[in-house]
Amino acid sequence: MFEISVKSHFSGAHHLVGYDGACLNVHGHNWEVEVVLRGRKTDEIGMLVDFKKVKSAVNDVLNKLDHHDLNALSIFTHQNPTSENLARYLYTELSSMLNSSQRHVRRVWVSESPGKSACYWESGGQREMADGCDK
Repeated sequence: MFEISVKSHFSGAHHLVGYDGACLNVHGHNWEVEVVLRGRKTDEIGMLVDFKKVKSAVNDVLNKLDHHDLNALSIFTHQNPTSENLARYLYTELSSMLNSSQRHVRRVWVSESPGKSACYWESGGQREMADGCDK
């Protein structure tokens, strides 16, 4: 099995509706993002997928979030833009762009500040639980 990862970042504002604390107010973060892809075989030149292709897809999705009020985006109309929901959104978007018969997005990790992060992946059973986001 092979895994590759690409790290990136974006900045944005949000607030958490229904939260009992300071995060109820509009505030900003410089989110760090890591996207991990997994596959069993590399191509004829030894790559699971070209890093440029992954980085381009990540940038395309993050550009929709960067320097925005995340609560104002249609994707967060019915849910808070928490790190957990951002990780799931990025996983879903990037899976549709990067998954193939040879590889899939394994997990997406999002950190809103040092020491505070969330990770999303779709479980395929008990093995997946032991194999998830171990940051």
